[in-house]
Amino acid sequence: MKFVIAPIVAAVSMIGAQAYAGETPSNPEAKVYFVNLEDGDSVSGPVKVVFGLNGMGVAPAGTEKDNTGHHHLLLNRPPIGQGEDGADEFIYNLPADENHIHYGGGQTETMLELAPGTHTLQLVLGDLNHVPHDPPIYSDVITITVE
Repeated sequence: MKFVIAPIVAAVSMIGAQAYAGETPSNPEAKVYFVNLEDGDSVSGPVKVVFGLNGMGVAPAGTEKDNTGHHHLLLNRPPIGQGEDGADEFIYNLPADENHIHYGGGQTETMLELAPGTHTLQLVLGDLNHVPHDPPIYSDVITITVE
């Protein structure tokens, strides 16, 4: 009996792992970017941030449709793939906290209340499960100063 159960458990474990393995294909030519902000900009608050995307479409989280995803804004943290959890960021769903803001409703812009000072921003496109695509689609990190 244990010889039958072990392969079943292993197969189920592999299926669960694949659901969050960052295997949703993307258009390798897709680009995500900031429409209204550039690196080094000085702005006053609240800060309007407009997300741009070429080569793919935007769809709410949970939508299973080829070549779509939704935006995530990484705020005041190392670039995606770097830092304490960097190695895992391309294979697991992105966390939701003050440094990882999800736009799972398919939003393409936001207003941020940021304290005066310097802030870093980076956009990452996530699939239906908030996992970066393969290959991942993310912007350069930009630094803005809120006056």
